Amino acid sequence: MNKLIRKANVLIEALPYIRTFRGKTIVIKYGGNAMTESSLKERFAQDIVLLKYVGLNPVIIHGGGPQIDEMLDRLGIESKFLYGVRVTNEATMEIVEMVLAGKINMEITDLINRHGGSAVGLSGKDGGLILSKPLTARAWAESLERDLDEDDAESDFGFVGDIEKVDPSLLFKLQGDHYIPVIAPIGTDREGNTYNINADLVAGAIAGALHAEKLVMMTDIKGIRDAKGRHLSTVSRKDVQRMVKKGTITEGMLPKVHACLDALEQGVGKAHIIDGRIPHAILLEVFTRKGIGTEITA
Repeated sequence: MNKLIRKANVLIEALPYIRTFRGKTIVIKYGGNAMTESSLKERFAQDIVLLKYVGLNPVIIHGGGPQIDEMLDRLGIESKFLYGVRVTNEATMEIVEMVLAGKINMEITDLINRHGGSAVGLSGKDGGLILSKPLTARAWAESLERDLDEDDAESDFGFVGDIEKVDPSLLFKLQGDHYIPVIAPIGTDREGNTYNINADLVAGAIAGALHAEKLVMMTDIKGIRDAKGRHLSTVSRKDVQRMVKKGTITEGMLPKVHACLDALEQGVGKAHIIDGRIPHAILLEVFTRKGIGTEITA
């Protein structure tokens, strides 16, 4: 009986959050181990379906770097990186699109649907969702708060994109019809060229365009740590900006943090960086008092 009562208490704890967030949009960047371990993938799909059933509007943006690496290795194509960015020629872009918009996107969509959801897979090319432009080495170095080597100032990443504009019309229509959008981070420019875009930046831009209540970034670490290595459960936008300037927040976390800051500046309520290796991480962050990651407030 005590076990049943504890289960009831869990539901009661979630009630005020369900009431507060009902009808609101939550944008989720899906990546890391949560995308590769079978049990975590199943739990992620369950979480998304539950969010929808209790009245939230989840929107998913997924990554796929490890899966792209695996496919390129199988095809004998060597990857070249500059400042952590995959230099992408036309042939590589075709494979990137195949893996992201084909294989991964379809797998996520199918998994959610098998758990009772109504997910629709798409990329930033669909419905003019993401208008892109080439990402320059200078722009990327600035986003990482890094000085650029003079020799790399005019370096070309190839078909790696930056976000020029997000048109959320299609997403609003899908939400109105009670679908769950699952988005591959690919965009197109005015000439019809296709670009691979950092999924963190896509998630932040889409959250801002949708005026989402929350942006949740799933990673393989607990969240943001201070200079002494202590986990921070809550931190303000200004504090995060100071930590970036001091170098407390380093390269791997910088794109995620910048995406969160950009989303907050565009009116998103809160941003969260959570450990996706924890089963049901999204539910624990959204529907419990303590949460499990780092909450960034405006």
